[in-house]
Amino acid sequence: MTDINQDRTSEQGKQRKREKRDVHGWLVLDKPVGMTSTHAVSVVKRLYQARRAGHAGTLDPLASGLLPIALGEATKTVPFVMDGRKTYCFTIRWGEERDTDDAEGQVVATSAARPSSEDIRALLPRFTGAIAQVPPRFSAIKIAGERAYDLAREGAEVALEARPIDIHRLELIAMPDADHSVLAAECGKGTYVRALARDMGRALGSLGHVAALRRTIVGPFGEAHMIPLERLDPLCHRAAAGEGNLADLLLPVETALDDIPALAVSRADAARLQRGQAVLLRGRDAPIVHGPVSVRAGGRLVALAEVDRGEIVPKRVFNLTGLIGSAGAPEGQ
Repeated sequence: MTDINQDRTSEQGKQRKREKRDVHGWLVLDKPVGMTSTHAVSVVKRLYQARRAGHAGTLDPLASGLLPIALGEATKTVPFVMDGRKTYCFTIRWGEERDTDDAEGQVVATSAARPSSEDIRALLPRFTGAIAQVPPRFSAIKIAGERAYDLAREGAEVALEARPIDIHRLELIAMPDADHSVLAAECGKGTYVRALARDMGRALGSLGHVAALRRTIVGPFGEAHMIPLERLDPLCHRAAAGEGNLADLLLPVETALDDIPALAVSRADAARLQRGQAVLLRGRDAPIVHGPVSVRAGGRLVALAEVDRGEIVPKRVFNLTGLIGSAGAPEGQ
C-alpha cells in the first residue's frame, strides 16, 4: 500500500512540474554561441513553466548577445520590438567568401587581397543610409512557400531579390590583424549583417564573411538588461525553492511600447475596451493624438489601440493575471 501511495505522490509531483502557468513580461537573454533562437525560447519557457513564449528577432547559432524573449501577453507586443533599431558588433574575416556568408559555411571563393583600414573607412559611406541588400541564400526568407535555407541545403538555385534596408551607423572599431576587422553597425529591420560583410568584401576585392557576431541592442532593450543563460538557470531554481521572485527578472510587457503614446482611461472605459468596444475621448482636456497608442488604467496596461476621429479603437487587449514582469530599468538607463 505504501508503494502505491509513493507512486501516486511521485506522479502527482511530475504533473505539478508539467503544469503551465500565466507569465507575462520580457526576459532579455544573452544568448550564447551555438544555440538557436528557437532553443533559447524553449529553455526560458520551460524554466518559467510559461504557457506562451516567442522572440523578437532571430539570432543565428553563430551569433551571441541580446535576444528579447516575450512571455505570455508580451507576445502581442513583439512587432513593436522587431521594428526597432538593432546594434551589432561583428568581425569580418577577409580573403574567403562562404556559401552561408558566415564561418559555418563552405568556402566558395578566395582572394589574396587584404584591405587597409583606410580602404575600409573610405568604403563605409557606400554602405550607410538607405541601401539595397540581397539577403543571404541561407536565410529564412520564403520562396514559393519554402525557406531559402532549406532550398540552399538541397542544392537548389536560390535567387533572392534586393530589398531596401537602412543602416544608420557603420564604423570600423579595430584591425586585430590583416585577416580580420571589427565593425559596429546600427541598422533597421530586415538587415543581414552576413550580407553586409559579403558585399563589403566584394567591393574591396578581398572577399569576406562574418567570423563573429554579437547583438547589443534591439529596440528598447540594451546590454544592461541582458541575463546570461548560466545565471538564469540557478535563479529559477532558487525562486522555485521560495528564495526569490522570478518576476524580478522580467521587464514589464509595456517596455516594448516605449515609443508610442500612452493614454490613461477610467476603469469603466478599460472594461469596455477589453470587451472589444470603442471608447470616445471626451472633454476639453482630451489629448490630441492619432494612430497607435497604449492604453492604461490604474497604472496597468489594458490594450493596444488606434485613435481615429476622437475614438479609441482596441486592436489587442491584455489580460495580465498571473506572474507579471516587474523589473525596472537598470541603473544608467
